[in-house]
Amino acid sequence: MSALLTSFPTLSAEEAAALINDGDTIGFSGFTPAGAAKVIPKALAARARAEHEAGRPFKVAVVTGASTGDSLDGALAQADAISWRTPYQSNKYLRQSINAGKTRFFDMHLSQLPQNVRYGFLGPFRWAIVEAADVTAAGEILLTTSVGATPTFCRVADKILIELNRFHPRDLRGLHDIYEPADPPRRREIPIYRPDDRIGSTVVKVDPSKIAGIIDNNQADESGGFEPADDTTRTIGLNVASFLAAELKAGRIPSEFLPIQSGVGNIANAVLGALGDHPDIPPFQMYSEVIQDSVIGLMETEKITFATATSLTLSAESLQQVYGNLPFFRPRIMLRPQEITNNPEIVRRLGIVSVNTAIEVDLFGNVNSTHVMGKSLMNGIGGSGDFTRNAYISIFTCPSVAKGGKISTLVPLVSHLDHSEHSVQAIITEQGIADLRGKSPNERARLIVNNCAHPDFRDELLGYFEMTRDGHTPQTLANAFKMHQQFLATGDMRGAIWS
Repeated sequence: MSALLTSFPTLSAEEAAALINDGDTIGFSGFTPAGAAKVIPKALAARARAEHEAGRPFKVAVVTGASTGDSLDGALAQADAISWRTPYQSNKYLRQSINAGKTRFFDMHLSQLPQNVRYGFLGPFRWAIVEAADVTAAGEILLTTSVGATPTFCRVADKILIELNRFHPRDLRGLHDIYEPADPPRRREIPIYRPDDRIGSTVVKVDPSKIAGIIDNNQADESGGFEPADDTTRTIGLNVASFLAAELKAGRIPSEFLPIQSGVGNIANAVLGALGDHPDIPPFQMYSEVIQDSVIGLMETEKITFATATSLTLSAESLQQVYGNLPFFRPRIMLRPQEITNNPEIVRRLGIVSVNTAIEVDLFGNVNSTHVMGKSLMNGIGGSGDFTRNAYISIFTCPSVAKGGKISTLVPLVSHLDHSEHSVQAIITEQGIADLRGKSPNERARLIVNNCAHPDFRDELLGYFEMTRDGHTPQTLANAFKMHQQFLATGDMRGAIWS
């Protein structure tokens, strides 16, 4: 491939930003900060500030694969330059704008985003702004550390701007597997029968006439590192590993094991580390959204034999570890579009074991993974629903308490529902494991309280459960949110009085 080509105009970030108009809808590359556009969004934020100071409106709609970094979501949110946003975010400035009602946000299952864009459900896209490691005169775009929804953005957008990021080597070619399914009524099965099946192209192919300019830069991903495992996350990880080892021993998981999906964050890293250390769990593969630091170490010890995801969300040190030994990692890692990594058909076919993190869980197995106290958005549902609803075994993890022990993450009724009891099969905290399969609501409630709740809250939760005996699901609407109300009134959930 040839990098910077005279057939495409070379622009500064400011010149690129000047092409964008108020009200445009933009599809940005990126899934987490990995592979996210970086230089044009900052220039766009500066332009928005200038327009606002001149008394003119300037906002754009921002659509990405998932969350991004400070240079994209953060810069545009601080400039009040985002009219609406989907499908997921994790930036503190954007979160503040959303919860203040300044930015319209709608949450979406990540597997559904690309097809909804192609179906026209989100309106016309004027621009795709894409980070690339290389581009050819024929319109072949080599992506960097994520795929996300970039192929679809490039397909539907009127014009494409490419941030040619020299931080990422051209040797990445071969790491990606770009495939878009046909849309109904012509859609066929997606021919993936093992996590390492390759079905697409190594590059995104576009009409070269759509490329409006190349912006040359050298910017590292803004992915941060992860906190080292503490006693709580380490114990959660050990509990997950012990649960799956017991399933393997009981013959409920095949002897060769099954592919693992793991969410993003410190608990996910601890879970993968515990799976890698457990002597009874054989080497395994991953079919997930995100590849994190722990995966790289487990690949080097051959505990993880292959990992496919849509994003390499690594610390700077781990990414350089991969780049420094691409001949080793290239045949062991594959990056695909998010509608493939998160596809329900494939998740169910491969028998994925899903492990995701909850904000709170109620006594009957319903999970809230998006909202604090029922109203304030944290990040979004992400891909957790894609995997949970279709997993071979679906697991949710969380610490049993938060805010220094003032909040119980196990509550009578979740304040916001993302995953219903019908999709959630196991709850695991540092206190223990609640296997909910084949259990009635009464049985689930006792298991969750006795096995997973913190001792400081067990009597309180059992008291709630014991006071209601009628009905299939013993729930008391007058008391269901009293622990939440107690926290809002006093800053501590303890001491709720059932009436």
